[in-house]
Amino acid sequence: MNIHPKYIFLLITSTYHLFASLREKKKQLPPGQLINLGGYRLHLYTQGQGNPTVILDHSLGGIEGYFLIDSLAQLTQVCIYDRPGYGWSDRSYKSRCSKEIVQELDLLLTTANIEPPYILVGDSFGSYNMRLYAHLYPEKVVGIVLTDGLHETAMLTMSPKIIALKLFFLSGFLMSVLGSLLGIIRLLGICGVFELLKPELKKFPQHSRNQVKKSFYSYSHWLTMAQEISNLNLSSEQLKVANNFSNLPIVSIKSKTFLHPSIFNWFFPLTATDKLRDKIHQDLSQLSTNFTQLNAEHSSHFVWLDQPEIIINAVEIILSHSSLK
Repeated sequence: MNIHPKYIFLLITSTYHLFASLREKKKQLPPGQLINLGGYRLHLYTQGQGNPTVILDHSLGGIEGYFLIDSLAQLTQVCIYDRPGYGWSDRSYKSRCSKEIVQELDLLLTTANIEPPYILVGDSFGSYNMRLYAHLYPEKVVGIVLTDGLHETAMLTMSPKIIALKLFFLSGFLMSVLGSLLGIIRLLGICGVFELLKPELKKFPQHSRNQVKKSFYSYSHWLTMAQEISNLNLSSEQLKVANNFSNLPIVSIKSKTFLHPSIFNWFFPLTATDKLRDKIHQDLSQLSTNFTQLNAEHSSHFVWLDQPEIIINAVEIILSHSSLK
């Protein structure tokens, strides 16, 4: 019986992926601690000393805090965590929407004895979670940094072009579930495809890149991304209550464009996407009377890769406000 070479290739990659995953679980301990929240564990990684504590929530599918934690820890204590389904955290049976995420985060911080006050840093979708956290637990928060954040008014009135782009991303995430199960995502990571698509990754240490890339090798990472983007409208509805922060210091970072044009995204509606972002940042500017916008002039939506130093600057601004109180 003749077997087509492509099936042999898939068998080899899936078998290697299985054994590599088992080896990693046995040999590679998480850098932080695994906190049991009652049926599932979340990974919490803490560095540095000082007060207030920076709490960073990642973008949709991102675990970019591993790129930022060393620099932030030079300023004060900083905590990053992997939302359920990402990194070293277990999957959760709960809905992947901002309200559930925020409740999980507060339980995590309480269980781990991470005392407030907090400076909240939310990247992209993480900005939703940090805003809602500040609304629900205002006594614990002394400032917010929004890195190319979202605002529900624009997100709930997206044009058909943007909705189509959102569905394109969702389909890609679902396809990647299969790709990760077959070991194809791992193979792409080993071959340097991640760095090919985003060359800015190369400026970070190899160990940090490996920590981030290994999350993408797991099917649960892509499945969680699909769940979060599917619940984006629900999260947007939940954020409608979090729009008045009085004089709470808020620093919002606006990138120059959603994506830098390339051969990989020539068919994306980039002009329409940037118009949506302009509306989002206009609405974000109304959140507080103590609002500062920083423009990341050389950055795409992935500010934490293109210009990570501007996120550090934003945290320094909030720290200066905190020291004046």
